[in-house]
Amino acid sequence: MIAADAVTLTLLGGLLGLDTVSFPQAMLSRPLVAGTIAGALLGDPTRGLLLGATLELFAVDTLPFGASRYPEWGSSSVVGGALYALLPGSPGGGLTTSVLAALAVAWIGGWSMVYVRLFNARLARRRHNAVARGDRRAVVGLQLSGLTADLVRGVLLTAVGLGLFGPLQRVALAGWGIEASLSRAVVASVASAVALGAVYKLFHAVPGFLWQFLVGLGGGVILVVAI
Repeated sequence: MIAADAVTLTLLGGLLGLDTVSFPQAMLSRPLVAGTIAGALLGDPTRGLLLGATLELFAVDTLPFGASRYPEWGSSSVVGGALYALLPGSPGGGLTTSVLAALAVAWIGGWSMVYVRLFNARLARRRHNAVARGDRRAVVGLQLSGLTADLVRGVLLTAVGLGLFGPLQRVALAGWGIEASLSRAVVASVASAVALGAVYKLFHAVPGFLWQFLVGLGGGVILVVAI
């Protein structure tokens, strides 16, 4: 990876990490989108899309709201999409190792968001009186501080993920002995099982979800057939 690509990817990871919760929450941080963008930046959007679609099956069980801790899919999808797009040829464990790296970064990212929230809470306590008075500068300052902290978090997370898991992936693939078709089938099976579990819960928790699911499924089938 050349330096320009590394800088671009880390900035992308920061922006998509910011989109997860802070701003603008435009769904750009979804794995399907983030992985495809990362792959496209490296000249292989197809691999980025495949990686993103696989991660999306894991992410469908995540509801990013409130103060709960959940995986951070924006930055992690950039890492996974980039790792997969950068691989030469079609190594057997390429998808498997890229997905595992992305899942690890997503888990670490979940913890990193907790620490950003704690940082924001400390700033808010220090400026409590000013905010209570309705001081515009204090309110805007807190907003900008929170956004900046989350952006820096995403940038650092992406940079560390690429720097750490890139070499680890090369080491793992050097000794990989499982056929490509088998390793991909295992990843697809595990991801599908997670997604089906999430869908099963929605069937029982959300009124009318079955009909929404069937309409979406039918629309997807029609779109695929038409294309």
